[in-house]
Amino acid sequence: MERVVICMKWGKLYGPDYVNVLYSACRNNISGDFRFVCLTDDADGLDAAIEYFPIPDLGIHEFDWIKGGWPKISVFKPDLYGLTGRCLFIDLDTVICGPLDEFFENGGDFVGIDTGPTWGRPTSDQKPLLGTGIFAFTLGAYSEIYDEFIMDPQAVVTKYRIEQIYVQDRIENITYWPRSWVESFKYHYRKPALVGLVLPPRTPSPESRVIAFHGEPRPIDLVKGGLWGIFPNVGLGRVRWAVDYWKRHGGSV
Repeated sequence: MERVVICMKWGKLYGPDYVNVLYSACRNNISGDFRFVCLTDDADGLDAAIEYFPIPDLGIHEFDWIKGGWPKISVFKPDLYGLTGRCLFIDLDTVICGPLDEFFENGGDFVGIDTGPTWGRPTSDQKPLLGTGIFAFTLGAYSEIYDEFIMDPQAVVTKYRIEQIYVQDRIENITYWPRSWVESFKYHYRKPALVGLVLPPRTPSPESRVIAFHGEPRPIDLVKGGLWGIFPNVGLGRVRWAVDYWKRHGGSV
């Protein structure tokens, strides 16, 4: 089965460097052939090896493009630009540290991050809480998610608020990556409140595979330095491993 990595870039928050760095990191951590596809509203500056297509029109308001991750629903569109095979969707603000081959192979039909108990954040019912910073599924599957959304986008947005809650509600038998495969920068690397002003974040281990950045800070904040994060969970200065990662994969500093 063909392997396809899909990412998305819209608006001005993420420049082409984010896509190019992610492509380079995937290329270094996936053995054999795969396609790398960016769904975007602006392909300027993308590496020539990256395939790109317009983001399908979901009929959502501009605000919902910014908040909630709703454009991701378009990956479930039936016959998405003729793409077929096993898809690994990865958010742009993700750091790839180790091999990804097993991400295409491990688990069931739909695999995502448990951002609840697996990440040490208990939920009221002790059940997993889906995160879609990185997830895998077979292209063409779950087209009902797209079809249902497109019938009344605003009703779905109003009911669920963020796209990952909607996806979790609509898919049965979701499986989740092992905790060691996908770690959270906020929960597993960042120092406790205010301590980050004097001590740097934890350095990824040789066993680290994926570090998910959700909200603030973003990887580029650790690269540029200065004061990053949201008070009181803030850090100060450039983070050496983040700078090395960014430069190694062709990002500008």
